[in-house]
Amino acid sequence: METKGLLDGVKVLDLTRVLAGPYCGMMLADMGAEVIKIELPGRGDDARRNAPIVNGESAYFMNLNRNKRGMTLNLKSEEGKRIFRQLVKQSDIVLENYRPGVMEKLGLGYEELRKINSAIIYGAVSGFGHYGPYSKRPGYDILGQAMSGLMSTTGWPDSAPTRTGTAISDVMGGISCCVGVLAAYVNRLKTGEGEKVDVSLVDSMVSSLEIINMIYLCTGRVPTRIGNRYEAIYPYDSFTAKDGMVIIACGNDKLYSILKTVLQIPELEDPMFETNVDRVKNHALLKEIIEKWTCERNIDDVVEELLAAGVPSAPINTIDRVVKDPHIAVAREMFVDLEHPVAGKMKVTGNQLKFTNRKVKIDRPAPVLGQHTEEILAEKLGIDHEGYEKLVKESVL
Repeated sequence: METKGLLDGVKVLDLTRVLAGPYCGMMLADMGAEVIKIELPGRGDDARRNAPIVNGESAYFMNLNRNKRGMTLNLKSEEGKRIFRQLVKQSDIVLENYRPGVMEKLGLGYEELRKINSAIIYGAVSGFGHYGPYSKRPGYDILGQAMSGLMSTTGWPDSAPTRTGTAISDVMGGISCCVGVLAAYVNRLKTGEGEKVDVSLVDSMVSSLEIINMIYLCTGRVPTRIGNRYEAIYPYDSFTAKDGMVIIACGNDKLYSILKTVLQIPELEDPMFETNVDRVKNHALLKEIIEKWTCERNIDDVVEELLAAGVPSAPINTIDRVVKDPHIAVAREMFVDLEHPVAGKMKVTGNQLKFTNRKVKIDRPAPVLGQHTEEILAEKLGIDHEGYEKLVKESVL
């Protein structure tokens, strides 16, 4: 198997902080790109202070910044800007997630950077994008979830709008930026032209809502919170078991017929459940009947029995179950061991992309603040130790 990643040779400067931008940089690094994380001297990425903390190091930060080298650079100093511009000349991609206008004020926006490297790919992630009435607003994950409509449709009919358990706006923004910069890079290989990729957290979430948007656009009905069930199919929902909850997903009449055979409950034969349209209409009653069966069994027994008969089913796993799952954790390698120089032995979340010929590798722990600064400056710009020490004294690094 080829040891180099698919993006071997691609050079990335990562100015991003916290989650959305670092997630994009993480994906590029996992696929083999050389990603240099550039942070503010003395402080670094705000995420370095986010819990959980292991031996003084943030696990939040370490997960999102593995496979990257790290350096510090004061972009408010003229010498820091000069060094950054020199690095840009040698790079393929620049990532940033400042509020729109910040990089321009520094004299380091896309229009300036393309003057020194016309082929540069500039990936920018922000809350609302680089143009439009809201472009200067601050952007955070929960704002993306709220303004996109996601929160209004997440939860139960009698609950308040609910944020998803993870920072899904940031994650979707990071993935969107990764797709965008890679598309721009492919175009550059064909044309030699650079590109600015402008990704908004809100846009990313609006796109992810797919059928929710279409319900309103096609029917005029405003979708509301309906819990775990699905608008168009039933039973396609969560059900209570003895020791937790399970999912049963009957996507068509055939699967419902199999479910009836397994459960052997006479009420399931009622004409009010004959077609999928009938079952959606009478979902509350049908759920109550099915739970008479699931409530008498453990999660794993329900799932095993239904899957054996051909009915799609799954446990609603708590995270302790996920990290021990033989398929997810072992076969698919979604949790990876790393040795961090300060935190020590730890696990980070694996990469979701699996390639046949060039395996995604996670083998470099996240850098401590400024860990590779001297190494990078010597390698890229020929700055010796004396020059490095001078830049440190001048608060450039």
